[in-house]
Amino acid sequence: MGLTVLVVEDEQPIREMLRMVFQAEGMQMLEAGTSEHALNLLTQLAEAGGKLPDVLVLDWMLPGASGLELARRLRKMEATSHLPILFLTARGDEDDKVRGLEMGADDYMVKPFSPRELVARLRALVRRSGALADDDTWVVGAIRLDKATHRVSVGGTEVTMGPTEFNLLQFLIQNPDRVFSRDQLLDAVWGRHVVLDERTVDVHIRRLRKALAPTGADGQVQTVRGAGYRLSRGA
Repeated sequence: MGLTVLVVEDEQPIREMLRMVFQAEGMQMLEAGTSEHALNLLTQLAEAGGKLPDVLVLDWMLPGASGLELARRLRKMEATSHLPILFLTARGDEDDKVRGLEMGADDYMVKPFSPRELVARLRALVRRSGALADDDTWVVGAIRLDKATHRVSVGGTEVTMGPTEFNLLQFLIQNPDRVFSRDQLLDAVWGRHVVLDERTVDVHIRRLRKALAPTGADGQVQTVRGAGYRLSRGA
């Protein structure tokens, strides 16, 4: 898959190493050493109608605004709200991972890292975020999901959400009223090859509910104590 990756990393040796890795995989790389540089680059591309990168690799600890702040800002901008984000950072505490995911990241890897695993995760993120080929549409309760246009709406009001939340909702909406454990959701949405903590599911469920909350449809995403989560046909 010929992806374009934007790497936001202040250490030049790491950027050079990633460039070699991506080139060997047939991937193109854009780079920025600060959050401000990355934000300016993405803004210029969006305003000029250019193609945005397929995925963002983001360090947490950057000069100036942190990677965490950049992720938060990108999720609020319409042009970049669906851009898949992977944190690649030395901060490996569980609380840091959860905080990164809550702030807008879709995946999280800790340095030192396996280049092969990084490439695999980036490709998986892009596969999950892209519009799918068939034009099936699901409607459960007030929520409508269109796979072809990669859009979610509630009562005619479009709902903006990140790529992982979209795919989580897509899986749940295809199986209404069925309860899934965290492990089952990890396998179905993230894939069996990705090793993540179960709390990752909780983070993205919260983000999904937050996206739906302005429309009042967040109540359809229900917690079943001791079992997992389900999408109810009605709040």
